[in-house]
Amino acid sequence: MWQDVKALNALSNALLVAALLALLASGLWWLAQRPMFTLKTIRVEGVADMPLRRVNALTIRAGAVPRIKGNFFTADLDAVRGAFESVPWVRKATVRREWPDTLIVSIEEHRALGTWGDEGRLLSVKGDVFTANLAEAEDDGDLLEFDGPDGSEKEVVARFAQFSDWFAPIKQVPEAVALSNRYAWTVKLDNGITVQLGRADGDATLKERIARLVSVYPQLMERLQGKIENIDLRYPNGLALKADGLTLAALNGKKK
Repeated sequence: MWQDVKALNALSNALLVAALLALLASGLWWLAQRPMFTLKTIRVEGVADMPLRRVNALTIRAGAVPRIKGNFFTADLDAVRGAFESVPWVRKATVRREWPDTLIVSIEEHRALGTWGDEGRLLSVKGDVFTANLAEAEDDGDLLEFDGPDGSEKEVVARFAQFSDWFAPIKQVPEAVALSNRYAWTVKLDNGITVQLGRADGDATLKERIARLVSVYPQLMERLQGKIENIDLRYPNGLALKADGLTLAALNGKKK
């Protein structure tokens, strides 16, 4: 090998390139550590047409900033994103660099729809369960109530939207929606009436049961003078209802 001029030249060139690359890397590392690249600004903004309402400078300073390490070049953007997503009310964060000393963080906030279960957690309009200050959520009005098995959150939110449409003809709005462990649906309306819908394989069954109630609702309210507490629609061709603690009617069929 030592008599092979071409091989020696190739080895020499390779060593020279390696030395130059090492020198370049050392120079870049030295440059990246200069004070001019110390992070001086972290700009936080909302996304699209959703301005920030819950996230503020105080929560960011307390919850996210202490977890940000490095400078403009060395800050781990995934770690920065994780730091911001740990802040209450933050659903999603994206981070980008802006030369020479700024990070720009775009935040999508949770929008609370109601509470989830009995552990003080919140459910967002997108079906995400999260933890935040309930008092802040109540600033927008009374919270709705939701419950269901783990993993059913998005299904419950979707059903709530359907129930709202299906009860609209009688000018009632669900204020609570629950899905039991046996996958039976219960809805509490804003007039205080609890409606038991039972289990269903799809939209059509639930819609038909609610339509059955809607068709007789005005007569029921007139005859019972608004004293209805519970309506049970778990029958194929009828319903049962409770008023003043008494079950007043049960029509054809077995419960579903």
